[in-house]
Amino acid sequence: GALQKKGHSARVLSPEEAERLAKDQVLVSEFKQLKLEKEAQKNWDLFYKRNSTNFFKDRHWTTREFQELKACREFADQKLTILEAGCGVGNCLFPLLEEDLNIFAYACDFSPRAVEYVKKNALYNTERCKVFQCDLTKDDLLDNIPADSVDVVTLIFVLSAIHPDKMHLVLRNIYKVLKPGKCVLFRDYGLYDHAMLRFKSGSKLGENFYVRQDGTRSYFFTEEFLSQLFKAEGYEQVVNEYVQRETVNRKEDLRVPRVFLQSKFQKP
Repeated sequence: GALQKKGHSARVLSPEEAERLAKDQVLVSEFKQLKLEKEAQKNWDLFYKRNSTNFFKDRHWTTREFQELKACREFADQKLTILEAGCGVGNCLFPLLEEDLNIFAYACDFSPRAVEYVKKNALYNTERCKVFQCDLTKDDLLDNIPADSVDVVTLIFVLSAIHPDKMHLVLRNIYKVLKPGKCVLFRDYGLYDHAMLRFKSGSKLGENFYVRQDGTRSYFFTEEFLSQLFKAEGYEQVVNEYVQRETVNRKEDLRVPRVFLQSKFQKP
């Protein structure tokens, strides 16, 4: 079971958790940090090599959580053009295409291997989607997508994997292909999520930024940081709030605090 609440207040740490985070101040060396940045694509490619298409569950919750996918239609059968920025192996993409026949989707990922998995999926149909490899921090989306042509961009558990210094480049890139008046739908890790508290010492790269054992990285967002990031690139904030869930494992009597940031930002 899971109890969920939404709002603007961040999760409050227990005294033990606060003490543990306060003690963990040693940062990974600059040499190793540069190496991780250089090898980011390789590390994600290896992640998909190890896990193939089995790691993430299909995300059938997307349309439930993001009613905007339906709401942004001006009439019932309007064909929507979406971009899934950071599509992985298609766990979000394919349920969406199955559920909604009036969608054309662009989808891109940093990892060439992930893109190949999408193309090999039996549901992949070039008349309904175009998938391509892309480093959102430097490859121009306009090479694959016309300017001002996309109705909705989904950015789901993607930005957290990118170095905070480069996140603005992703938002600037997306801005060019989004139609005026249309939105980016965002969901990602929030500050003090269970995953953040599980990092062992020696994993810290910077404030709220950590490296996993496999070399992939994760940033944990505050509402304020995300808001400033989008607004600096010209977006307007529509919704930006924490989603706090307590996942309960009754068998083992474990309570796991999950914290996400769920947001919607609009291009004027």
